[in-house]
Amino acid sequence: MKDEVPNLKDFDQRLRDEAHEDLADIIAEEPTSKTQIIAIYGKGGIGKSFTLANLSHMMAEQGKRVLLIGCDPKSDTTSLLFGGKACPTIIETSTKKKLAGEEVKIGDVCFKRGGVFAMELGGPEVGRGCGGRGIIHGFELLEKLGFHDWDFDYVLLDFLGDVVCGGFGLPIARDMAQKVILVASNDLQSLYVANNVCSAVEYFRKLGGNVGVAGLVINKDDGTGEAAAFAEAVDIPVLAAIPQDDDLRKKSANYQIVGTSKSQWGDLFAGLGDAVATAPPVRPAPLDQDGLLGLFDASETGGDVVLEPATDEDMRGKHAGTKVSLEVVYDDV
Repeated sequence: MKDEVPNLKDFDQRLRDEAHEDLADIIAEEPTSKTQIIAIYGKGGIGKSFTLANLSHMMAEQGKRVLLIGCDPKSDTTSLLFGGKACPTIIETSTKKKLAGEEVKIGDVCFKRGGVFAMELGGPEVGRGCGGRGIIHGFELLEKLGFHDWDFDYVLLDFLGDVVCGGFGLPIARDMAQKVILVASNDLQSLYVANNVCSAVEYFRKLGGNVGVAGLVINKDDGTGEAAAFAEAVDIPVLAAIPQDDDLRKKSANYQIVGTSKSQWGDLFAGLGDAVATAPPVRPAPLDQDGLLGLFDASETGGDVVLEPATDEDMRGKHAGTKVSLEVVYDDV
């Protein structure tokens, strides 16, 4: 029997129909289901994997049942949790099993450490497919493995935020998560990505979606304050500020868990765990480009540049010059 393919045309038409309704004033509510599914977004390299590995480990120490799912094609979400070891991805394992005529089992793709259950969706090799489509395919496989029947308090999804793609926006577009958490630093590019995700949340809220932003985690915080100013501007809370610290950098590079009560950073991640659990999803107020630039010193970002319109002569360069017009001009009578 062939796999059933979701009718994307029907889904697209439903979004179009809902777009005509005035749904801009829907009020976000706190999650009511037992399992909180939380999507974490951030710029590549900003420290999502570091944050999530330690957060999930601490939440497990707090007695919660936690499933961590890496949704980044780099498949590095679980690397810190597993001491640098590569975790077989769902997509790669599925392909191999299918060629061998076998079915994928839980033990083939899900592994555990410190009370945390973790897996990687994976993605195609560079130039050989769409990462977003890989995400969609990965979730289809998860459903076949019984995803909706699993018993967890929290499911944490690690998504790459700087790829504008329907697959990476899946939790927001299809209400697969109750809330979104952003990870950023005090730099323009990571806040640009965070603002883009806020824009996506707001867009789908207007289409009838229910996903909201629970808050921002400031990673590598150097105290300059731009990320905190961003959170205030878009009206979301700061859940935690992880300092730019050499000890954290070294431990992360050496695949050491710091999200534990045995670590000097234990209280920080315990506080983050509590904040993630209780923060309600809210509607953000995304900024325009000028508003985002306004969070930074204009002398550092070029925010004081004035756009100067180009002329036809500019475009022609050395070919510029007056040409004889064929237009007929009538003298005034």
